[in-house]
Amino acid sequence: MAPTPQHPTTLTDRARALAAGTLTRIATALHRAGVHPDMLTAAGLALVGVAAVFIGRGEFITAVIVLLLALPLDALDGAVARVMQRKNRFGALLDSTLDRYADAFLFVSLGYYFAIRGSADLLLVSAAALIGSYGVSYVRARAEGLGVDVKIGLFSRLERLAVVIICLLIPALLPYGLWLLAIGTNFTTFQRLWYVYRVLHNREVS
Repeated sequence: MAPTPQHPTTLTDRARALAAGTLTRIATALHRAGVHPDMLTAAGLALVGVAAVFIGRGEFITAVIVLLLALPLDALDGAVARVMQRKNRFGALLDSTLDRYADAFLFVSLGYYFAIRGSADLLLVSAAALIGSYGVSYVRARAEGLGVDVKIGLFSRLERLAVVIICLLIPALLPYGLWLLAIGTNFTTFQRLWYVYRVLHNREVS
């Protein structure tokens, strides 16, 4: 029987595990106040959209502040859903879909920022980072349909947001950060593809 590939814990998983107790307490209070998880999901996207406007205008510090307000909502919507023992799976679909819009808002705004300043090459790098981000999420979603849980890789969503926020705080790093994301997200996409291939192959030969 072939060995099963290792499934390392991502930064996102670790962060959620560390914050689980706090998230549950806040989620319980929000649920009692009548807050629905889909409201939090939509509010998170709206805040990212506002941050994207500031990014496009070059107002990076304001964009970071808004993004930091949006980050907790990305975790709280799922926590509230668990507290309310939500039965249907639409919430997970909505969350995943709006996350893709949030990715687009960020990378399109970065591409726009560089395009209006005559840096067409960085516009293309932003597009490559967006494509890679979609690839990372798409492989995971398709793998789940095949019965494979895949969260490996260095550039899951939390890591991508961390790089963007750091680069917005230190604008001189933005070109390097975009290159890092363009290469890293696409590498992670193929890393996940390889992981899924190995899992499915091991199932077939076992």
